[in-house]
Amino acid sequence: MIKHNTPDTSNRNAHTTNGKSHQLLSVTDPHAISFILGEGAYQFPKPKGVRAWFRMLLGEGILWVEGKEAHEKQRRSVGPALSPQSARNLTPVFYENAAKMVTQWHRLFDAQHSDKIVIEMTNWAGRFALDTVGRATLSYDFDCLRGQPHTLAETLDGLTNHEKSLASFYMKALFWLLPSILHLGKKGQMIRKTRKELGDLATDILKDAEAVSDPNSKTLMSLMLRADKATAVVRMDEEQVAAQMRTIISAGYEPVSATIAWLFFELATNPEWQQAIREEVSTAGDPTFDELNNAFPLLDAFFLETLRLHPPVLENHHEAAETISIPLSEPVAGSGDLHLVIPKGTIISLPVNVIQKDKLTWGFDADDFRPERWLHRGTRTSRELLAFSVGPRGCLGRNFAAAEIKALTVTLLRHFAFSCPHEIEAFQSFVIRPRVKGEGSSSLPLTVRRTL
Repeated sequence: MIKHNTPDTSNRNAHTTNGKSHQLLSVTDPHAISFILGEGAYQFPKPKGVRAWFRMLLGEGILWVEGKEAHEKQRRSVGPALSPQSARNLTPVFYENAAKMVTQWHRLFDAQHSDKIVIEMTNWAGRFALDTVGRATLSYDFDCLRGQPHTLAETLDGLTNHEKSLASFYMKALFWLLPSILHLGKKGQMIRKTRKELGDLATDILKDAEAVSDPNSKTLMSLMLRADKATAVVRMDEEQVAAQMRTIISAGYEPVSATIAWLFFELATNPEWQQAIREEVSTAGDPTFDELNNAFPLLDAFFLETLRLHPPVLENHHEAAETISIPLSEPVAGSGDLHLVIPKGTIISLPVNVIQKDKLTWGFDADDFRPERWLHRGTRTSRELLAFSVGPRGCLGRNFAAAEIKALTVTLLRHFAFSCPHEIEAFQSFVIRPRVKGEGSSSLPLTVRRTL
């Protein structure tokens, strides 16, 4: 196993363990990363085990597909549905769901006859994210924000939110080498159940001619189908449409809900920033999509710093399709060569949390939450973040996610103030979630006070 620079402790142990099973290269060199995610993106596909996970859970959608031609075909169909213009059109939906959440919280306050209560933020973040992606993708309201138990939310949560179990440990350790293990046991049953529920929902709506054929519809499914009709020689069949919808719903649920939870944790533990952002967004009316992106520098800095310190995905994994030479920004120790030959079949790990805390890039305070580092745009750009990845395989939904999270933040800060009396630690499930230190699954109980 080869490393360039030194991963932090959380990655060092995992890489050493995995290194006994297969050849693993952990890469933090900036030039190498740019090549792997950019020019060489199609020479470094996802490892077989990762593709098996996506295929079994979501189908053969854009997260699963590999190869330049096949990927670009799917990207042409899916891209317009997740474009900045699409996010702009759907911004009112973000505010409508945020307002529903405010209403439900006020009911909780009234029921407890108090202006200060404890709210489990990870639970509500998940409800908001699922309702929002449901309405935006399918014009379907999961109605999670009622606050009642919801089957799909519980299924998605149960799939990844109990990673302390022995079954989860063995599955994560072995699916790299034996992808078929994903079919076994309770975890395999949950994967199949999740795939079926998401697929049934997508195909039921697809069969609803009015929902799909309306030329004025702004849902992601309608936009995707219109783009597919306009660009594809061979149209997507029902299962391919369902695979893309499963993918968008899954991506719009877990990473988004985890980021919301971490952002509100940081607001709760940084009261001066919380108040400053509250004052910044206390304007009349709901900000537009463009205002969310450009009019609130403090909110934007806080959002970017949350992504830097709390990326939803710990590592990106790739596999060298052929033996290939990659460029380096500085030579490997003991060598003057600015290129490194990667043998075919080598697993490449890009440890996002390590890269985004590299002191050479981010300074001596790289481990600290300091949103002010983003206020000087001459030295910091969002392109330095790998939370959404970059290059041709970068996340298509980044604009959608950013607008959704900012709209919720604006809305909640106008009504409530947040504090956190607990010690919180990072917890790796499918994404990196917060939890009260020592607890089994994700949890973020915040003390919430009404300000209006």
